Amino acid sequence: MSLLVVGVSHRSAPVSVLERAALSADAQAKLLQDTLAAEPAAEAATLATCNRIELYADVDKFHAGVAELSTLLAQHCGVGLEELTPYLYVHYEDRAVHHLFSVACGLDSMVVGEGQILGQIKDALALGQELHTAGRLLNDLFQQALRVGKRAHSETGIDRAGQSVVTFGLEQLAGGTDVAGWARGKRALVIGAGSMSSLAAATLARAGAGEIIVANRTQARAERLAEILGGAGVTASAVPMDAVDGELARADLVVSCTGATGLVLTAESVARALGEEFTPAEPLVEPVPDVPADATAATAAARAVDALEQHGAWAGTAGTAAVPRPVRRIAAADAAAPRLALLDLAMPRDIDAAVHRISGARLVDIESLADASADAPMAADVDAVRTIVSDEVAAFGAAQRAAHITPTVVALRTMAAGVVAGEIARLDGRLPDLDDKERAEISQTVRRVVDKLLHAPTVRVKQLASEPGGAGYADALRELFDLDPLTVAAVSRADLTDLSNTDVKNRGRA
Repeated sequence: MSLLVVGVSHRSAPVSVLERAALSADAQAKLLQDTLAAEPAAEAATLATCNRIELYADVDKFHAGVAELSTLLAQHCGVGLEELTPYLYVHYEDRAVHHLFSVACGLDSMVVGEGQILGQIKDALALGQELHTAGRLLNDLFQQALRVGKRAHSETGIDRAGQSVVTFGLEQLAGGTDVAGWARGKRALVIGAGSMSSLAAATLARAGAGEIIVANRTQARAERLAEILGGAGVTASAVPMDAVDGELARADLVVSCTGATGLVLTAESVARALGEEFTPAEPLVEPVPDVPADATAATAAARAVDALEQHGAWAGTAGTAAVPRPVRRIAAADAAAPRLALLDLAMPRDIDAAVHRISGARLVDIESLADASADAPMAADVDAVRTIVSDEVAAFGAAQRAAHITPTVVALRTMAAGVVAGEIARLDGRLPDLDDKERAEISQTVRRVVDKLLHAPTVRVKQLASEPGGAGYADALRELFDLDPLTVAAVSRADLTDLSNTDVKNRGRA
């Protein structure tokens, strides 16, 4: 196993970088295809959420793999490699497995313990299967990550340690008061009709919101969500996106999560809805890095490998803080009831960050949630989940190492069966007068002898191969019994063919 992950997340990068590094669905597909076409990668999968982008691959060379994956990630997410490199983290082999299992359990989420990440991992696996970029290693890895995540949620109280980002965001808007009491009777405008916006609408409905207005670029989806809410007894309606400014003036609460690449609500439009004046702040001029004009992406990638390797050592440690940035804490003073409360769950952001400066508005966005989550107490169950992750990483590594030797063991038994068949045929030629019963008894006896001689060595070699450093036992077995490498390779290819057929049948049901 040569598993490599290169990624960027809320733990390693400021929100301003994550906003620009967002991957669309089309970009994810192209990234996977280009990764598989790159020389160091045999398999690839990508995990892209609102606060992380990670590229997983089975590579044959570590340094070449890091350079190639980093370059491809930068190209497809739209951020220059030189700028992205300081925020990238790298994990390899068992550390990469540990990272994904931790992500699946919610330990690496902005809100610890949230369960939405499991659906996103399932979607990542389904995309890799659909594009045929996920082979045996990544199929096994992502399937096991889903099982580990489900185990963590069923065997521990990690759900009590965290909430969905929607619930956590509404709690921050409520200023520490009960969300149900705070939201009851409010007129809410929900912008977007995807999974996160739908969850927000459902949460507000349960909290007793008086009316919910849904706006979406695709009117039919907005109407469908409003219809579902209405069926649950909530007063709900759908409006087109060009009606948002008008609805803004009548709303008490706005939740926005769309896939737009630009702002959906500007500070000017929010101020206008509140009848306030808004003066844009002077823009900050960032210094432009001095990059040689002839620097190519490949050259930049080669220079970045050492920095990434060092960065990966600290970025993956438990409890590592995000890159220092200007912090806007959600303080008690902010809890004074605003005329308009806004929750921005989009990445890149939907609502202009300058809304923070409007006196009648209170904005909670991804950056605010990251700051608030850093102050949240950790649940005691987190330690139990970490133990589960460590145990599962060890078990996964052992299973992968044991599976690596299986083709060699199969080839050995195939060779032995061939020797037995040859000797029985020779016996038939030398003793043609044997009747069928005698011939069958002799054949069975020879096979039992061979099976007994091979049983202990093959069981033991599987045990040894499953231990750390056991990869060399397959080579030793091939040397000792002079096994044909082509026969071993043929067994491996047959296994991959079976896997491919299984994937087609089960695709999307991870």
